[in-house]
Amino acid sequence: MNKALTIFCAICLLSFFACNKEEGTGGTGTIKGRVFQVVHNDDNYSLSADTMVAARQDVYLIYGNDGYFGDDAETDRDGRYRFRYLNPGTYTLYAYSQTPDGQRLAESRTVTLRRGEKVEVDDIFIHQGKAYGTSLLKGWVKATYFDKNGNTIRTSWPYEHRVYIQRMGEDYHFDDTRVGLNGIFYFQKLTPGTYVVTTYGQLTDETPYPVSDTVVIDQANGIFISDTLNIRIKA
Repeated sequence: MNKALTIFCAICLLSFFACNKEEGTGGTGTIKGRVFQVVHNDDNYSLSADTMVAARQDVYLIYGNDGYFGDDAETDRDGRYRFRYLNPGTYTLYAYSQTPDGQRLAESRTVTLRRGEKVEVDDIFIHQGKAYGTSLLKGWVKATYFDKNGNTIRTSWPYEHRVYIQRMGEDYHFDDTRVGLNGIFYFQKLTPGTYVVTTYGQLTDETPYPVSDTVVIDQANGIFISDTLNIRIKA
């Protein structure tokens, strides 16, 4: 093989490898974006959440199909981050939400980067707060009051009447609350599952009786409604 041919082949090989670099650093591409923090507070009966920029939040970058992150960056005070000097390829970015029990859940975005391209990815929203990943159960109690002869005196919402909640299959309730105005009661921070809500009427001076409803909570971050618990109370 003559010298000219050897040089030509070498140039071709170098060009091939230069054009087929794997994902990672050493290129001229840039990926940037922004992270927002969604705070789910409890004692919020509409389940609305506060959204703000996520300052000083770690963002991780995975190169291609790697099973681990290859780089990380911290957001600035405006929630912005940037990864520079990247080769062309596919990248995955993620940041962590955190459940009330401390579990971390990755919120990710995937982007394909061309040579020298500067890409801004869709915003990443991370979640936290005591009510994150849970649902709310809402219901009503309505009472009919009667006299010793069984005659109805009035029907009204029994303010401060107590309501209990337990998981289906368990013997005891794990929480209770009192009925508010217009007979409304709430139970917060419920994870998906089947629940039984119970309150008590009173047919005699000494004997209460239970009235219950079963509610299936099949998702997080939702509001679920119990049937109205209708009770009778001897006045």
